[in-house]
Amino acid sequence: MARGSRKNHGTAFKAKVALEAIREQQTLSELADRFQVHRNQIAKWKKQLLDRAEEVFSKERTPDNDPGVKELDAKIGRLTMENDFLSVALGRIGDTSAKR
Repeated sequence: MARGSRKNHGTAFKAKVALEAIREQQTLSELADRFQVHRNQIAKWKKQLLDRAEEVFSKERTPDNDPGVKELDAKIGRLTMENDFLSVALGRIGDTSAKR
């Protein structure tokens, strides 16, 4: 394979290539030619997939731990109100000190 510019591959592409490598219907060299990726990179993605496959079925994963959109909107509203209040309060402080 010719040396070229560095490419950033998406997660879907990496998963597809790694799954093809796991199936072992083609050699790493054949997959490298087919997907235009170095065979060492394919081996690395395959190892990552196999090492982390258990996480897919883990019950400990809880994507619901992330704050919801409503909570974030409420927090943005509170912070906006605080910023507005503080800017007005600081404006008043600046006005009184300027009169001295």
